[in-house]
Amino acid sequence: MQDAADVRNLSLVYTLAGVDCIDCAADASVVGAVNEGIDVAASIIPAVQRPWVMVSVNDDCRDLHFRKAEFDPEDCPLDCSKPCEKICPADAISLESVMVEGEHTQSDPLHGKLKGGVLTERCYGCGRCLPVCPYDRIRAVSYVRDPTTTSELLKMNDVDAIEIHTTGKGTDTFNTLWNSLSESINNVKLVAVSLPDIGESTVDFMNKLYTIMEPHLQGYNLWQLDGRPMSGDIGRGATRETISFAVHMASVSERPPGFYQLAGGTNSYTIDCLKKAGLFQSTTFPGTATSGTISPQQAFIGGIAYGGYARKIIGRTLRKLPAQFGRVRIEDHPDHLLEALQEALSLVAPVKGYPVFSSMK
Repeated sequence: MQDAADVRNLSLVYTLAGVDCIDCAADASVVGAVNEGIDVAASIIPAVQRPWVMVSVNDDCRDLHFRKAEFDPEDCPLDCSKPCEKICPADAISLESVMVEGEHTQSDPLHGKLKGGVLTERCYGCGRCLPVCPYDRIRAVSYVRDPTTTSELLKMNDVDAIEIHTTGKGTDTFNTLWNSLSESINNVKLVAVSLPDIGESTVDFMNKLYTIMEPHLQGYNLWQLDGRPMSGDIGRGATRETISFAVHMASVSERPPGFYQLAGGTNSYTIDCLKKAGLFQSTTFPGTATSGTISPQQAFIGGIAYGGYARKIIGRTLRKLPAQFGRVRIEDHPDHLLEALQEALSLVAPVKGYPVFSSMK
C-alpha cells in the first residue's frame, strides 16, 4: 500500500501497539509517511519503542507483492453489480455512475457511464478482484522497484532495514539485485529475504542466497517464510501454509543462519496454530504467569509479519474518519485512535506477551 495518509495513520497506531518493524514500499514519500506516523506516536507516548523502518523490493516482476490491479471503468457495463468493489480488502476500488450530456443514468443508461476505478496508491496487489469480474476486464500490472532509487533510500537515516522478495525460481535475478545494492546494503541493520516454500529444494535455494549475501552482510539477516501471500484477511485456513512452511523448516538441521519469521496468511489465528505445532515461544511479562522451559524447536520462530490482515483491521476504523477536511490525522479523533489501537493490540499483544484487557475504555 502506498496511500500516504493511510500509511501514516497505520504507522502511528502500530507504533503505539509496540511493533518492532514497519514494512513499506521503497518510495521516499512512503518512507516519509511511515516516519511521520512514528514521530507522532512518540509525541503521544515519549517512552514508546521506535520500530525499525523496512523498505521492500523485488528481484522478479513475477512476484505477487509487486503488482497493481487496473481497468478502465468506462469499459464496465452500467448494470454491473460491482463485485470487485465489494471484495477489495483495501477499499481500493471505487465506482460510481455519472451523467453524460445531461441524461441521468437511471432514466437513460445509454447516456451514462461509470467513473473511478482502482485507487493505485491503496491497491496492494492481492488479486482478489481478478477472478470475480464477470466481464474479465481487470488485469494485473507488475513492476520491479528501481535498484538505484532503493540504494539511495538505504543511505538515508530513516531507513533501518530492507526486505527482498524473491520468487524461488532461480538466483540470477537475486544476484543482480544484490550486486546493485552492495554499496549501500551496510547502511541498514537488517536484511530480510521473503520467499515461498518450493518444496524439497527450498533449503538448498536459501543456502545459495545466503552464499550470495554473506560477503556484504554485516548486520542481522532474516528469512521471511511466505506461506500464502496477502491472504490473512480471508480467515483461519489462510494461515495453514505458513505454519506448514515453519514446521518444515524447523525439522531441517542444515538451514542457513538468521532469524525466521512467518508471513503470508498471518492473522489472529496464527498464534494458536503455532502453539498447536509446538513452535510458539511464550514471553514473560510483568503481571503474567511465567513461561515454562523453551526447547530449541519452540524458539525457532523469531517473529510474525502481519500484512493484509493488519491493514484490514485498522482500515475498518480509518474508513470511519471524517474526510471533509482533506487529509485526516487519526490523533485528532481520540475515540477512533483508541478503537484502532485496541484492534492493533488484539494482534500484537499475543505475540509480545502483553497483559490482555477486555476493554481499554
